[in-house]
Amino acid sequence: MHSTVTTHTSATRVPDPRALAVRLEGVGKVYGTAEGAVVALRDLTLGFATGSFTAVMGPSGSGKSTLLHVAAGLDSPDRGAVWLGGTSLAGLSQARLTVLRRERVGFVFQAFNLMPSLTVSQNIGLPVRLGKGRLDRQWLREVVARTGLADRLRHRPSQLSGGQQQRVAIARALVTRPDVVFADEPTGALDTTTSREVLGLLRDIVDTTGQTVVMVTHDPVAAAFADRVIFLADGGVAGTLEAPTADAVAERMTHLGTDRC
Repeated sequence: MHSTVTTHTSATRVPDPRALAVRLEGVGKVYGTAEGAVVALRDLTLGFATGSFTAVMGPSGSGKSTLLHVAAGLDSPDRGAVWLGGTSLAGLSQARLTVLRRERVGFVFQAFNLMPSLTVSQNIGLPVRLGKGRLDRQWLREVVARTGLADRLRHRPSQLSGGQQQRVAIARALVTRPDVVFADEPTGALDTTTSREVLGLLRDIVDTTGQTVVMVTHDPVAAAFADRVIFLADGGVAGTLEAPTADAVAERMTHLGTDRC
């Protein structure tokens, strides 16, 4: 249900019997041409189950950021197909993609990306207001409670700690009840203790609300909060790890590119 807004993208939605929040089938992406061409993704086929927490890891240049951008509809693949729930992203105009991302995709970044002139409450509600929709007040109260921001709603970002700012960013990502939240190094700017608090919050949100989270990270400890880790190397899947531990993730990362996991 996406009751936080009054209108939705007009893209055709069909039931997905496999209950995948996001799926990529045979996706390829190349930047540049001829001798300067860089293959970012190689015939990538992946699915992210609804209500799951997936970490994506790999060395620099492995395709992590490109995967996130293509899966979120921020960039288009050169070949293959991307589905958000039952909606194919192929052929959608930029205007329709913008509406789809605003209503059905949440984003959390390392740099928080909050509006400094807005209060916490205004920052959280921004995606709905940009879409000229109606804020679901009951869901907003639940999001605020889960992120521990009830006593910070009138503050501005400059009055918050880094961890509190990231909690605002997570609340903003959740306010439209999206199909999926994409988190790009969400704890990269935080200290160890605060990082674990934020990761614990993401884990709790997945467990208690059924939210789907896909997180790019370089940190084995962060990846251990996920249900599954997908390892990328040279634009392809180099292996997966279910129910990961930090030690197991670190061991896999050590061998990436040598034994293809």
